[in-house]
Amino acid sequence: MSGQPQPQPQPGPATGPVLIVGFVGVTLAAIGEFQPDDSVIYIEEPDVVRKRHVHEQLDGVAFVRGLIEWEYHLAGKADEFHNAHPDLAPVAVVPAIEYATPFAARLAERYGLPGSGLGAAQILRDKALLRRVSAAAGIANPAGVRVNGPADVREFLRGQDGRPVVLKPANRQAAVGTRVIRGPDEVEQAWADCLVQDEGVFVPDRPMELSMLAEQYVEGPEFSVEMLVRDGRPLFVNVTGKQLFPGPHPVEMAHLVPADIPRELARTLGAQTARVVSAVGFRDGIVHCEWIVADGVPYLVECAGRLAGGGIVDTIQLAYPVQLMRSYYAVLKGEEPPAELPRRAKGGAAVRFLAAGPGRVAAVHGVEDARQVDGVFLVAVTAEPGDRFTGLRHSWDRAGIVMATADSSAEALRRAEAAAAAVRIDIEEEA
Repeated sequence: MSGQPQPQPQPGPATGPVLIVGFVGVTLAAIGEFQPDDSVIYIEEPDVVRKRHVHEQLDGVAFVRGLIEWEYHLAGKADEFHNAHPDLAPVAVVPAIEYATPFAARLAERYGLPGSGLGAAQILRDKALLRRVSAAAGIANPAGVRVNGPADVREFLRGQDGRPVVLKPANRQAAVGTRVIRGPDEVEQAWADCLVQDEGVFVPDRPMELSMLAEQYVEGPEFSVEMLVRDGRPLFVNVTGKQLFPGPHPVEMAHLVPADIPRELARTLGAQTARVVSAVGFRDGIVHCEWIVADGVPYLVECAGRLAGGGIVDTIQLAYPVQLMRSYYAVLKGEEPPAELPRRAKGGAAVRFLAAGPGRVAAVHGVEDARQVDGVFLVAVTAEPGDRFTGLRHSWDRAGIVMATADSSAEALRRAEAAAAAVRIDIEEEA
């Protein structure tokens, strides 16, 4: 050997797995666009794995290395998982659903990876706690109280001078158990309706804690802000416009990306979302914050520390365009996003959901006609003959989805609505 210094081996790319907590089947194709083969391990509740046949859905998916069944809804389970898998060496922990966020945040802490932080995740998961924390930071919130029964709701309603109130859980998703109450004669039935919080195959069989809120009803246009965050600072911001189905349950009917609003209001909503990020101490990841604007003031509805659902990510990626999901994974890996993140959209995209009345589905018509509408790139009807619907109580009761693109969000919504109108779901009423 000569006395010359020898070149040192350079470390190769990280080879540990990405851990995705919570299974979302519709994202498989999108993740497969950037995750290499054998690079992802899913973590899902045993009951959900069984009820949704997750093993079968992941079979043959090239990027999936494995599936670990774990009761991640329960306290302490992230630390237990870390102790059971100390040598797993993941490169990222990604929360895929609302209920996964505290577990994913704590697991990222234990493995020394970027994440929201457990404290932030716990605040965002409890709507009542988020109210207190964000209000202390000067963010406008609807007035509200925790309630334990109809008597508490009636007492809160009496203090609203005849205005409606919203009854909802503090710890649920997808508008489950949420209802607008417009008078004292509705309270008993509304309480009974809102206690029905069964999410079927999407949650474990064991019961979840009941935690209910009564809140001031704020009337005005609704929006959500999707913000990619690194080290507590925004990297990308989008404002989505929302429309609701009519009725007592506030279920979203349409999303417009970007929201068709003045630039100043978009900037205000983005700035208020950044204040929420700072108020809860959110570090790395994505937040999906919902707002109602009344008399020019944005009121915080709720905020989630994970990707938005309801087709919003797809519409964002098309309207800007931007590789939002890939950038999200990059942030949680401690990497730079794959490309410069745009500040403004170049086009528009929209989502329009389908609904069916109560009864049994007899037939579905017009799906192919809907797909022929200019700009429509997705028509998915989940209602099938023989299915039974009990009415529109929460997001899981919607019967399908239409997505469209155009040069503007307003035109994209017009196209999506035209396609939705082409679909007819025949319902047979039942006793």
